[in-house]
Amino acid sequence: MKKRIYSLAIIAAAILSIGSCSKSINDRTAELPALSPTSVDENAGTWKPILLSSASEFSVAAPGATTTPDYIAQLNEIKDWQQDISKEEESLVKYWGAGAVLRWNEILRTLVAQHNLPPYQNADGTYPFPNANNPLAYPLFPFANPPYAARAYAYVSAAQYDALVAAYYYKKLYNRPAPSNVDANIKTLLPKQSIASYPSEDAVIAGVSVEMMKLLFPGDQEFIQKQAEEHMRARIISGANVRSDLEAGMALGKLVAQKFVTRARGDRAGAAASNATQWAQMETDAINKGETPWISLELPKRPPMLPLFGKVKAFLFDSLTAISLRPPPPPATSSQKMKDELAEVYNYVKNPTRENIRIVHFWADGVGTYTPPGHWNAIACEDFLKKNFSEVRWARNLALLNMAVMDAGIVCWDTKYYYFNPRPTQLNPAIKTLTGIPNFPAYISGHSTFSAAAATILSVIVPERAADYDAMAKEASMSRLYGGIHYRSDCEVGLVVGKNVGNYAVARSQTDGAGN
Repeated sequence: MKKRIYSLAIIAAAILSIGSCSKSINDRTAELPALSPTSVDENAGTWKPILLSSASEFSVAAPGATTTPDYIAQLNEIKDWQQDISKEEESLVKYWGAGAVLRWNEILRTLVAQHNLPPYQNADGTYPFPNANNPLAYPLFPFANPPYAARAYAYVSAAQYDALVAAYYYKKLYNRPAPSNVDANIKTLLPKQSIASYPSEDAVIAGVSVEMMKLLFPGDQEFIQKQAEEHMRARIISGANVRSDLEAGMALGKLVAQKFVTRARGDRAGAAASNATQWAQMETDAINKGETPWISLELPKRPPMLPLFGKVKAFLFDSLTAISLRPPPPPATSSQKMKDELAEVYNYVKNPTRENIRIVHFWADGVGTYTPPGHWNAIACEDFLKKNFSEVRWARNLALLNMAVMDAGIVCWDTKYYYFNPRPTQLNPAIKTLTGIPNFPAYISGHSTFSAAAATILSVIVPERAADYDAMAKEASMSRLYGGIHYRSDCEVGLVVGKNVGNYAVARSQTDGAGN
């Protein structure tokens, strides 16, 4: 009876979530093998966290003995679930069994794609702005553009990593065995792991992910909570955890999340949009330098995308370092070099090859997608699956990737609005792009900067793929030249800047105690 009452609660939660977001079993990603790490990384509790002062900053109470009536009742709960497992429940176990970090990253990418929709203009020609205090009003909050998305990926991944470092510390401290090691009548529907079960690593990931995603996507809270409920239900059905394992993990994850929420509320991202006065000042500054300022080519003119994102607090370095990573200026708009680069852009769009068109569209990652940062998350996840990483190593590697990509976005956006350089289509209206025209300055290329940062750290994490990552970054960069969106200088300098940022993630990877 307990099981069926719980099922009704899940159904009720699902009904409440309609209108926010939907994700049924039938439309989940293709089935993947269950996570079976080559190494469980049982010493991950000694790894260096990102924000936590130590793995033990938040206390986790010692678990009750496995001989107590309460624990025995929890074992019986698993048996109750396992007596009559439905097809849906089997699917849940298989889905979440592929890896909690992977699945929550997929959920985050889904949310980014759904919110990557720029608002339509008002009747008077002005543009409305998403409002975090009223996320369900039009335009929906957030507009998950590339900088916002990069920041979202970084916060979720970094928080997951810190939460898991803390969880692994307490796993080793308390060393509570998995339910099937206590009671031979418990079926194990997922590969057995030697690591202790308390607190549950899956619950820690769910707890921290829920809190971070509720902050970043406040209009989707019911959907996010439903994913966590399914995740925890799958763990009990699988026999991997008893309820107290899950409760301790969820509580720890939520505590760690609050530290990242506090950082996020004070990282200056909330002030990244500009007003008309700031926009005009940027134009004036460019003119005073003797340059042609960037202008919005949308009708009516749309305010530029997050012009103050370059002032957001980075993860891998301080604000002075971020400024020092700003590259020298682009070629002057009146120079022969700029004329030559402009002619090159025109030649590419006037004479597109089939291969160039393929490259343009493969790397476009525009409206309605999970953005260039999300594209690199997808690439990384595909490769990490082949490496059989533990959950904590998955989290650590995605944290390194996404901190590099976020910080690359910060330096890139600082550069864009410092120089306020016009797009090729502005200087030569005869240039018709093969994809949309981004509504922000040209120099430097965001795709190039994001991609080089990602390729740099991924080359250390998966060294046998280093040449492939470098080739992908260069192709992503050139896609913007082929498409008529960027000059060669934008692309080449963006690659250099992205690599410089990525090297900070590499340096951290060499000192966090995890090895590679």
